[in-house]
Amino acid sequence: MQTDSMRGNARGRVMVKVGGDFACFSRPEFKVERVSYDVITPSAARGLLEAIFWRPEFRYEVREIQILKPVRQIAVMRNEISERQGNTPIVVEERRQQRTSLILKDVEYLICADMVLQEHATDPVLKYTAQFNRRIEKGQCFQAPYLGTREFVAWFEPPSGEERPIVDSRELGTMLFDMAFVADDERRELQYVSHGAAGARILWGYTEALFFQAKLDNGILKVPYSKYEELYRREGKNAQGSSESGRGTYG
Repeated sequence: MQTDSMRGNARGRVMVKVGGDFACFSRPEFKVERVSYDVITPSAARGLLEAIFWRPEFRYEVREIQILKPVRQIAVMRNEISERQGNTPIVVEERRQQRTSLILKDVEYLICADMVLQEHATDPVLKYTAQFNRRIEKGQCFQAPYLGTREFVAWFEPPSGEERPIVDSRELGTMLFDMAFVADDERRELQYVSHGAAGARILWGYTEALFFQAKLDNGILKVPYSKYEELYRREGKNAQGSSESGRGTYG
């Protein structure tokens, strides 16, 4: 993996203001009822950026998330099904369950991230940051961004420069950072696509959840860069920034 000094000017800062009426960033320790983290997670922020603009030539590294509106929670009851859809159609009436969810209401964030080039990229990073900025100015996206679950669609716009994080400092506890996609033919639990200089490759492997101790400091959640280093170590030669391939995505 190359260091920043070896990459040269291979990263560019992007910022976007996002929000929505509702959000749910589910804590994995709750098995049945959904309980949201107090704020958006780094992995959810990365997914939102990729929904707006994504190319295999770069990756996003979320640096910080500013919370622009006070944390508000509400409890809602929703109808869900007890199992996933498979090859056999599910009769919804026979699998319907009512579950309570503790979700966030009226959220607004300012996401600050670095767009980091892959080694196989041939264009400068300024080309991609300019494309990103044009997209958020026009309201264009690859797919509809959402806040944790697809029914909670997010709006997005360029930051005005007048945004101010809320005055709130608290320990958020153990928070999901991201998922590492580990290639392993002996553990064929998941198929995913890895992008590199030779094009896209289909790989089999498994995922590992990475966590960190999150803290809100005057309305700002900072993401430690050491977690990205750990992520790339876990993914090995298929990690972002490696010489052979880019970030794996679900196939």
